[in-house]
Amino acid sequence: MGSPQRRSLAHVFRGTFVHSVPSAPMEILHGHLLGVDDSGTIAFLEQTDQQEQLAKKWGFKTSDIRELSNHEFFMPGMVDTHIHAPQYSFTGTRVDLPLLQWLITYTFPTEAKYKDSDFAEEVYTRVVRRTLKNGTTTACYFATIYTDTSLLLAEIIDKFGQRAFVGKVCMDMNDSVPQYKENTADSVQETESMSFSYFQYPRVQPVITPRFGPSCTEDLLCALGDLAQARDLHVQSHISENEEELKLVENMFPAYQNYTELYDKNKLLTSKTVMAHACYLSEEELKLFSLRGAAISHCPNSNFSLRSGVLNVQKVLKHNVKLGLGTDVAGGYSASMLDAIRKTMIASNSLQINKMNETGLTLEEAFQLATLGGSQALGLDDVIGNFEVGKEFDALLINTKASDSPFDLFSADNFEVIRTGLMIQKI
Repeated sequence: MGSPQRRSLAHVFRGTFVHSVPSAPMEILHGHLLGVDDSGTIAFLEQTDQQEQLAKKWGFKTSDIRELSNHEFFMPGMVDTHIHAPQYSFTGTRVDLPLLQWLITYTFPTEAKYKDSDFAEEVYTRVVRRTLKNGTTTACYFATIYTDTSLLLAEIIDKFGQRAFVGKVCMDMNDSVPQYKENTADSVQETESMSFSYFQYPRVQPVITPRFGPSCTEDLLCALGDLAQARDLHVQSHISENEEELKLVENMFPAYQNYTELYDKNKLLTSKTVMAHACYLSEEELKLFSLRGAAISHCPNSNFSLRSGVLNVQKVLKHNVKLGLGTDVAGGYSASMLDAIRKTMIASNSLQINKMNETGLTLEEAFQLATLGGSQALGLDDVIGNFEVGKEFDALLINTKASDSPFDLFSADNFEVIRTGLMIQKI
């Protein structure tokens, strides 16, 4: 038998590439060639002194190379591991209440409007456009309890070419806003039927989405865990976001030792699980996260805006727990992952100021969490997250001298200044 035929190249780029690898949170590769085959997969990433050999092997000419300017570079697309698409309609407002009161007063009544497909289409189109404009090429979305408009979100995502997980929210308890809840059987049945519908979208996957402990009966959590296990599906939810929520869970589920055990005993804490916030997890709970291979989505903007808490990222990473960043719109007031990077740095600095940690995170580490870390949290690090050969070329071309650039460059600025400025200046 002959060897399999090599795919032809679609693109060859020469210039600077910035990404993360397991051994380095930020690797800056000046003077490199990157080839992308016609399936969108990275074929090679080599220094430019290998151009002659690569050209012979892959059959490209010098005229085929797209040369980046000195003020351009490629970086991986950013990964938003936690965002509520329906809440985008009130982003940047209504952050005057703590979590549980915020849900009752603003969030549940707003999400109840998503029975209306016209309203849903407008908001969902805008949130997908906005996240893409902000450099989010992959997102893990909460939708609402309504199956039809949750599927509409998946359709819109597919149309725009974003990679995503979409979860129909499951909640069978809501005494405060009773019109916005399901019965247990319907919630499970709709979730199961909806998960079959995603196979028509190559980059959109279903995700089992119990809202959080206080919105779910034990029967619902158990049934969703069984479904996730039977169908080998991803899971997303919230955990230990604020102290009032934590006490509520303790009162509602006294048979469980802690919040993490509630999910774990109901088969919802797996290597395909990502839990948002996790501000108040104990050492024991973090060890269980690590044992199960479950991930955490760090949402610092929301944690600050709703005054929920501050996640100790370094403590999480010391327990070898997978960690990505999330915007958590609309508890978080920005749909920008660049903002999530900035707020991650501020949260880390606040812990250092208050003597919780001796040192803070570096900017490079925050960059890693927004890219490779997010892909690991969502179980996509074999596909995206950096520029390793064999992964998809999921990338952002950064032009620091773009006409609408949010910051100014000066003649003395070199690449290191540009790279730092990109992360700390306002988008």
